[in-house]
Amino acid sequence: MRLGEYQELIYVKKVQFGIYLAENQNDEERVLLPAKQVPEEARPGDRLKVFLYKDSKDRLIATTNVPKLTLGEFAPLTVKEVGKIGAFLDWGLEKDLFLPYREMTGRVEAGDEVLVTLYIDKSSRLCATMRGLYDLLKKDSPYQKGDTVTGRVYEFSDNFGAFIAVDDRYSARIANHEDHSFLRVGDVIEAKVSDVKEDGKLDLTLREKAYIQMDADGAKILELLDSYAGVLPFTEKASPEVIKRETGLSKNAFKRAVGHLYKERIIDLTDGKIRKL
Repeated sequence: MRLGEYQELIYVKKVQFGIYLAENQNDEERVLLPAKQVPEEARPGDRLKVFLYKDSKDRLIATTNVPKLTLGEFAPLTVKEVGKIGAFLDWGLEKDLFLPYREMTGRVEAGDEVLVTLYIDKSSRLCATMRGLYDLLKKDSPYQKGDTVTGRVYEFSDNFGAFIAVDDRYSARIANHEDHSFLRVGDVIEAKVSDVKEDGKLDLTLREKAYIQMDADGAKILELLDSYAGVLPFTEKASPEVIKRETGLSKNAFKRAVGHLYKERIIDLTDGKIRKL
């Protein structure tokens, strides 16, 4: 009897509320398949393909319904509600799937769709986790540098950036030096492949090519200048950390945008400061 997996079990006994199944005809260990789940043509001795999980009273139970996720797999599931100890996800079965707070990689809300996998907790119950997906995602995507892809945010790292599951299948990330502060776990984004690593993992960028993005970056700098009364107390020579913290841009992007604004005579660079003309 394997929790969280499909099995072929033998129909050994009929009762008023369903039928009992076992691995072998004379096994004492049996599991109930509720009456509404029993195929009309099923007869004693037949082998039935079922999925095993726990009901609301933590009893092992079989179903012929198809769950959206089985043990060892991962899939995006919708958050139905969030309670005091975690969230409950719709996985296609009568009893919702529990996602404990400690297994979340970010805050979730009802209606969110998040990427999860299954695990068996200390009480031998099936639960969802948003952790460990990095090792499960595939690295053989068909995408090349320059391709536009769609992916789901599943985790953040202070050191490495935002981790993305492209097509909910392939391993990718947005590097830490690129602004992704507006993203949250579960967001589905469109991005471009900036690099394909030797192991097949994808590096993504939310930014357009430099000449397209420059105007947007320039507008961002001008807004920041207005908030500083027209004078920024640093230039493109500042450290990457200062530039990222104050503008949300990488040093290279900031330098390109500042150069563009300077050539257009919109700003002036003097005394280690940027002034709006």
